[in-house]
Amino acid sequence: MTSVEDPAAAAERCTPEFRRNPYPVYRHLRDTAPVCPMSPPHGISTYLITRYDDARAALADPRLSKDMYGAMDSYRRIFGDSSVALDDHMLNADPPKHTRLRRLVSSAFTPRRVEALRPHVQQIVTELLDDCPVGEPVDLLAAFAFPLPIIVICEFLGVPPEDRPKVQTWSTTVARTGFSKESKQAQQRAEEALHAYFAELIEQKRQRPSDDLLSALIAARDENGRLTEHELISTAFLLMFAGHKTAAYLIGNAVLHLLTHPDQRAALTEDPDLITRAVDEVLRYDGSVETATFRYAAEDVEIAGTTVPRGALVQIALNSANRDPRKFDEPDTFDIGRPLSNQSAHLGFGHGPHYCLGAALARLETQLALTGLFDRFPHVALADPARDPEWLVVPFPAFRGLAELPVVLAPPAP
Repeated sequence: MTSVEDPAAAAERCTPEFRRNPYPVYRHLRDTAPVCPMSPPHGISTYLITRYDDARAALADPRLSKDMYGAMDSYRRIFGDSSVALDDHMLNADPPKHTRLRRLVSSAFTPRRVEALRPHVQQIVTELLDDCPVGEPVDLLAAFAFPLPIIVICEFLGVPPEDRPKVQTWSTTVARTGFSKESKQAQQRAEEALHAYFAELIEQKRQRPSDDLLSALIAARDENGRLTEHELISTAFLLMFAGHKTAAYLIGNAVLHLLTHPDQRAALTEDPDLITRAVDEVLRYDGSVETATFRYAAEDVEIAGTTVPRGALVQIALNSANRDPRKFDEPDTFDIGRPLSNQSAHLGFGHGPHYCLGAALARLETQLALTGLFDRFPHVALADPARDPEWLVVPFPAFRGLAELPVVLAPPAP
């Protein structure tokens, strides 16, 4: 792995070595440069926040704006014009716009509404496991971890089953975009395809509305004027994209760490009620959202003795904050029995006004996925335990997830 003598360079390059284990670099940054100036490949001045208290405060600091249209030159340089066409949504907005957009969809994601989905999500888990090959290696990400949340969110939105594979393919291209010319061109094609797809789907549902979230958003747009057409398309994209990527990678991370920590897996087997705490411990120990999405300093902001100048971009390393020993006891230990007050303080779903809207749904999907998998296949094992896991290499990095997860669901008896 890149030496921690040059931690900023390691984080900027996002090499496979860094992706395999970024935590020594984060530890070094927390101790020596908790608000670290960086020069990422996109060339925009950026500051990385790595300590828990600083991260939590920054997530709720109104001086760190989420309105990326206010930083349009920087935003376009990083993501390009095709991204702008899909990004007029709550994640890139400050109040009052953020408040208005979030309120329109928040009622669909309340804990009560999500809990009512439990039987249906359980049925999807069962059907996906029914279709998995037994006794031979299978990539659990492709066969199980990704299909589960994409089926759920597409049903929520009203995306027809036959369209899910292409929507997922386009989304994967967007998520894995790098800085090469070829990568940026692929990103642009995928974003243009997603924009055209949702524009067409919205028009179809306008003519034939149904009982789904997208039809409800169209009604809010057409009857009450509470959404522009641009906001409507962008919101549909955000809910679909965020609604499956983060949950899929979270499921994968959870399975990996339970398989590689047999004492913790045994504890969960002995006490299935630990499942809620197990999911929160995965979120703290190795969550699927490594850094929060970009903010920018609307004015000079001093954080931990460092001045972040007006106009600079800010990244908040959630996974670093969740390993901060100033907040968590033995933070590098994976312990599903961790004291609840310590465990539940994690920032895996963010904090403040932009706290993850789909947190309850992601928790439910992950809990049912783990319970279903280990109940059905109690002897599931990594297909090649000696092989290092292959982690997703992303440019920013936003997601923390596996590129694949080969397992054998029912290995032969020794």
